[in-house]
Amino acid sequence: MNIAIIGLGYVGLPLCLQFARSGVRVLGLDLDAKKVSGLNAGRSHIRHIPAGEIKKLVRTGKFSSATDFARIKEVEAILICVPTPLKKNRTPDLSFVLKTGRSIARHLQCGQVVALESTTYPGTTENELREVLERGSGLKAGKDFHLAYSPEREDPGNPASRVGDIPRLIGGYTPACLAAAVKVYGRAVRILIPVANCRTAEAAKLLENVFRSVNIALVNELKGVYAALDIDIWDVVAAARTKPFGFMPFYPGPGLGGHCIPIDPFYLAWKARQAGQETRFVELAGEINRAMPGRVVDRVAQALAGRREKLRGARVLVLGLAYKANVEDDRESPSYVLLDRLKARGATVAYHDPYVPVIKPTRGHPHWAGEKSVKWNRRTISGFDAVLIATAHDAVDYQQLADWSPLIVDTRNVMAQCRVTPGKVWKA
Repeated sequence: MNIAIIGLGYVGLPLCLQFARSGVRVLGLDLDAKKVSGLNAGRSHIRHIPAGEIKKLVRTGKFSSATDFARIKEVEAILICVPTPLKKNRTPDLSFVLKTGRSIARHLQCGQVVALESTTYPGTTENELREVLERGSGLKAGKDFHLAYSPEREDPGNPASRVGDIPRLIGGYTPACLAAAVKVYGRAVRILIPVANCRTAEAAKLLENVFRSVNIALVNELKGVYAALDIDIWDVVAAARTKPFGFMPFYPGPGLGGHCIPIDPFYLAWKARQAGQETRFVELAGEINRAMPGRVVDRVAQALAGRREKLRGARVLVLGLAYKANVEDDRESPSYVLLDRLKARGATVAYHDPYVPVIKPTRGHPHWAGEKSVKWNRRTISGFDAVLIATAHDAVDYQQLADWSPLIVDTRNVMAQCRVTPGKVWKA
């Protein structure tokens, strides 16, 4: 079997390697020529994916990359793994999916399987994507080619999370489309879960991420409630998680990050409005989570005031730029919002992140591009009036931070493991 996977990022590249390891010949397609040439040379642009594995699969001919979409003619299946961000007005941006669909359509062949993996609202695959593919190719989905939706389920930075072992949902445009897609994914994934149609699979993916968004919002709200009652939310969650049934622990933080949880509830809310439905519960959770960076900055100001210092004019270091511990992925990271808000309130700001040495241009915060991570040493760290822990990377020595910094505001409860002078650490 030969397949093409479009989009060689955090979702597409691991999928390429899993199919290639399973004996499938994989063509990775991406518009980024630098990324493509690097992969063909056996280099990895994602920290947790070892270059050695890429080199081996390239050398054996199981994996290659290209920018030429005309090569779609060579494969039996095309899997789409491109971003689905939000527009500035927080409505779905399907431009990457639709542009990719148009590129595929020009070369689509009878009998091929096209599967979308990008998270999106129900109806995208069988409506918007299907229409683009049919209009550009002259072929009909379910008759001339197969169309399916199989949502990605990636957990970057988790060594126990392997693409081939994560159960896969698959929805087909028709029963024949479903059967064809199952045949493709069955080559690389152990457990396949067919569902009624593409809409069901799209809705299930949204539910997975909305579930997390709502529960994180709950603990974020309770954090403020319990703090007012002089109760530590971290102690509460630790106690509650001892219950072996009916409870799943979620933890507070400085806001939501990553490409899924901050975005997907808006896809669902937008689609619900099209159907004349309200999503008050989901949207309230979004409001709570979006308010967290402001509350954290208020806490920094409060902590400085406790030392008879003001936020305006203070030097504040944001520790951790990635949205999640132990990865370099900074998409939608709340650390950018924290940097913006601290600066807006008159602080001089910098950041340290062992996995993000230099900030690359981003859609939402291009003004931070080129900013470099400060060095990790006593002289540098002790020169800041306060350190705000936004992401708790394991590579950071927090005992050194406790020894060097005069004031620490901790949003991740990581300082609980350290020996700290009383009054130096403020939880946020």
